[in-house]
Amino acid sequence: MWSYVAVAIGGIIGCCARYGMTQLVQLVYGRSFPVATLIINVLGCFLMGFLFFETLDRISISPTLRTGILTGGLGGFTTFSTFAMESLLLLEDGETSYAIIYLLLSVFLGLFAALLGAYIARNL
Repeated sequence: MWSYVAVAIGGIIGCCARYGMTQLVQLVYGRSFPVATLIINVLGCFLMGFLFFETLDRISISPTLRTGILTGGLGGFTTFSTFAMESLLLLEDGETSYAIIYLLLSVFLGLFAALLGAYIARNL
């Protein structure tokens, strides 16, 4: 039961962080390209790669707290459903090249960020 509470609390924190970061990035870069979601997803992938292994290999935290951070916090912070909808909207708006760039950047930068996070966690 405590894992559900941890996920809920982490989710609240992650969702609020996502909303705040979206507002800030859109204020700086505008809304013509979904930069905010891209940044959030890449950062979330990095943090997932880093914290997954850091809390597995080096930092001893309770399984409940780990679940709250990784599943709740980062699950609430990253935005795959938003990513999918923004990709669809770009395609529907006829912005095929933007959609392809966004899809490729999101997938490859996200994977690279997760690998980098894991590498740093394992080699500190």
